Amino acid sequence: MASAALLVTIVGMAFVVPMVLTIDPYYQRLNESLLPPGSASHVLGTDHLGRDVLLRLIDGARVTLTMGFIAVAISVVFGSAVGLMAGYFGGKLDTVLMRFIDVKLAFPGILAALVIVTVLGSGLDKAMIAVGIGALPRYARVVRGSVPAMKHDLFVEAARSLGATDGRIMLVHILPQVLGPVITLGTLGLATAILAAASLSFLGLGAQPPTAEWGLMLSDGRKYLRVAWWLAVFPGLAIMLTVMAINMFGDGVRDALDPRIGDGVE
Repeated sequence: MASAALLVTIVGMAFVVPMVLTIDPYYQRLNESLLPPGSASHVLGTDHLGRDVLLRLIDGARVTLTMGFIAVAISVVFGSAVGLMAGYFGGKLDTVLMRFIDVKLAFPGILAALVIVTVLGSGLDKAMIAVGIGALPRYARVVRGSVPAMKHDLFVEAARSLGATDGRIMLVHILPQVLGPVITLGTLGLATAILAAASLSFLGLGAQPPTAEWGLMLSDGRKYLRVAWWLAVFPGLAIMLTVMAINMFGDGVRDALDPRIGDGVE
């Protein structure tokens, strides 16, 4: 519940505050550059261009969370589709698709994302696609592992005897049965996606200046670490707290959706 409350606060800060208050995270005041935190007008200080760090963190939360959500959505949709087709049809299609997934599993997700974004080019949209494709194999494996046994269940046989097509059986009857593990994995995967997206921006392959994105802010802040520690500390804390909250919330979702944990079954 504590992690859920923190996530609600972060999401509210990211999407609600800009709708209620007029903020400009890109407004520069060169005569107020590198002001330390604590002043009434700049609670978390300013950066080297006089931009308010708090306003940039708020706008950066929207950018970072959006990157994470879209990357996870890409992974869930395409990974589930690959796993569903491989598990349902089996045979050569299963072999080809799963060998492709095995090859991708041999590479860490962030390494695969680096390769993809290098091919596609740098940019916010490219980074989201790269992170989403990099995490795709996990969802394909989870769905594929559940489908082969399920496609012979009575409710599937009943639907088939009534004339349901393969597409309808997969989407209407089988897919809802495997959504529990996918939702749990997606919740936990959101933290990984945010870290990966922030890492790409930190390396200059994701969000580009002057976008207020936490990874990019952290990268810019490290240049002034000796004279303006707050430029790197606050974006780093934002990433850390968000990832920790998502991981804790994901654990709670897993406990709630897995009946074996609630019954004490290992």
